[in-house]
Amino acid sequence: ATPEQVVPLLPGSPTCTVLVTGRHRLPSLIDRHGAHHLPLDVLTTNEARTLLAARLGRQRVADESEVTDELIRLCGRHPLALAITARNAVTRPCIPLTEIAAELREPGLETLDHDTDPAASLPTVLSWSLRRLTDQQRTVFALLGIAPGPDTTAPAVAALTDLPSAGARKALSALEEASMLERRPQGRYAMHDLVRDYAATIAQDLPADVRETALARVVDFHLHTTFAADRLLDPHRQLLRPDPPAPGVHPHPLPDAEAATDWLEAEHATLLATQRAAVALGRHQVVWHLAWALDVFHVRRGCLRDRLASWRAALDASAHLPEPTTRIRAHRNLGDAYTCLGLHKEAVGHLDRALALAARHHDTTEQAYIHQTLALTWEGQGDDRQALNHARHALDLHRALDQPVWEADALSQVGWYAARLGDFDTARDHCRAALALNRHHHDSIGEASTLDSLGFIAHRTGDHRQAVEHYQQALVLFRTLGYTYEVPDTLGKLGHLHAALGHHDQARTAWREALALYREQGRDTDAERVQQQLDDLGDTTGDSPDTVA
Repeated sequence: ATPEQVVPLLPGSPTCTVLVTGRHRLPSLIDRHGAHHLPLDVLTTNEARTLLAARLGRQRVADESEVTDELIRLCGRHPLALAITARNAVTRPCIPLTEIAAELREPGLETLDHDTDPAASLPTVLSWSLRRLTDQQRTVFALLGIAPGPDTTAPAVAALTDLPSAGARKALSALEEASMLERRPQGRYAMHDLVRDYAATIAQDLPADVRETALARVVDFHLHTTFAADRLLDPHRQLLRPDPPAPGVHPHPLPDAEAATDWLEAEHATLLATQRAAVALGRHQVVWHLAWALDVFHVRRGCLRDRLASWRAALDASAHLPEPTTRIRAHRNLGDAYTCLGLHKEAVGHLDRALALAARHHDTTEQAYIHQTLALTWEGQGDDRQALNHARHALDLHRALDQPVWEADALSQVGWYAARLGDFDTARDHCRAALALNRHHHDSIGEASTLDSLGFIAHRTGDHRQAVEHYQQALVLFRTLGYTYEVPDTLGKLGHLHAALGHHDQARTAWREALALYREQGRDTDAERVQQQLDDLGDTTGDSPDTVA
């Protein structure tokens, strides 16, 4: 309906009411006639089940409960889609619901079409909403159907469509008014899955070069913004530069590390989808660079499975790239990703290949990094002496290369393994030297890791008060920096200290938080270990009267 059609129907008396429904919002009725806007969302799961039960019969829905849930999911709880699906099932009573679900799964919207009754066809109903849009707005709608990710923002749409920011926002507002997408908090826009499928179908009518160019632009937007975010998160990291973005594509401005983290959090699912889109487009350099640019964020947030998948894609992409360094780094980071997940056999295989390639190409810098990662892998396998040997090798290489930030990292590693082997004087000396370098070069992550090691040394040498202080300082830094991955490790050590002092409630609190984080990060071996520690603590409650001395 249009405002011109509705206005003559409006009542002249306050005792009368008219209800107007439609996919368009008709804002002029609100502005000029004081109409009340009542947005209708998709059905709840219970409402969707009730609708299907009313159409199909309660018994059939109860008998095929699991497939009913799948139908609700496949329809996205959209009322018309559910009604059409119910009609398909009712008119074919001999066909089990599993086959109806299979039809929805494969051709998708074709199952929700109807040749003779347009009002009972979801694609036709959606097409009616497009009629009042301009050609440009319809093109934006179509391109949104092929854009990577579950939702988007106005800056990303500007890149996708090659529109100025104001034009992109205007198009999004028009699509929102037509109920083709929904605006969500923090300036995000999302389509219902079925509407998105329809948009993707419409996009096939666009010339292939238009689709490919649009995808290339939005991929560049996400890649270059991710690189800018990564630089803010870890300014001491090796500086890599991707190819320039397409003309007119500008990264989203990020003023500081907090804004960078917020952007990466909000866009994470879209960035993973962007890497998959780059694979499909054959943009191998982009696939590799996205794995690299997301790595610090993945490690800090403990997104270990996503990190692994990202580097697997990057390793495949490196086979198409001429620079040997891309393959070396892909193997090294895959080795680290497997190490973090406790999959040490797989880790060693990748790290050995990385080290052999680095030696063949005389890449001393990469050899230093690989030795540091091998140290972590051998620690995970319980061989601290082998880990110490690799850490010392890395330290020598970083010093020879005059890389003080990474020298500090290797110093801290040597101190950590020396402490685990009981050589506390060597451990303390190396960690104190590392801490001085960390602070001189403003490396807060390195400082937090070194403080964690100093806490362990203090604990093992009986200086419990100093140990608690170091652990708490490390936790503050890790949390402030959003380095979620390291938090449960430090909590675990703090729990051991409290348990040794008889402070069982404090130990339990630290271990419970560590356990939740390990589980969230998919670190199953660590989770099992902490669960056993909690079980061993038993039902002991309350702290002993001992104080930290």
